[in-house]
Amino acid sequence: MTDIIRSDLILSRSAFSHIIDVPIEQVDIGKWLFGLREAEYQRCAPPDHISCGTTSTDDGRPMSINVEQIGSGLVVQHYVGEVVGKQRCLMVSTSDVFTPAGRTRVQVIWELSAKGLKDGRTEYTNSVVSHPTEEFLTFIASHGVSFEQPSHDRQAASGDHNSRETPLFAESIARAALGQRQ
Repeated sequence: MTDIIRSDLILSRSAFSHIIDVPIEQVDIGKWLFGLREAEYQRCAPPDHISCGTTSTDDGRPMSINVEQIGSGLVVQHYVGEVVGKQRCLMVSTSDVFTPAGRTRVQVIWELSAKGLKDGRTEYTNSVVSHPTEEFLTFIASHGVSFEQPSHDRQAASGDHNSRETPLFAESIARAALGQRQ
């Protein structure tokens, strides 16, 4: 089955930044992301982060599999690395969402980026945008729910989650850049 992504509709959007005391030349987000240990992932947004792992698509692109609780939904994300670099990773997932009302799917675009600052430090930004699938729209309609309600709920839950994980991801990236065990 091929998911139809409704990129014209936004379920949620948030971006947060955090400054780390590491020069940009030492930052390698791709290496950090695909070497991230499960316990470190869990420390980056307790108690929301449940598990993570890495694999690849059939055509060899790297994937990060993340399981986390976002609001009332248990989300299994299948992030495909569209761009995997030292200062930027663009990860795209059609994610399974398990809600109290049942299971559905949404697209999540996760962008992790870093930019060097004049003072020798680095600003890390964690950006997340979610779009509904046609399946999601059918799912909410079958429960008599308008798009506005889950969009409002997802925005609040995802924004809260992102605001908490961003500084913890940034500091984890800093530790990795400095060669400290994660």
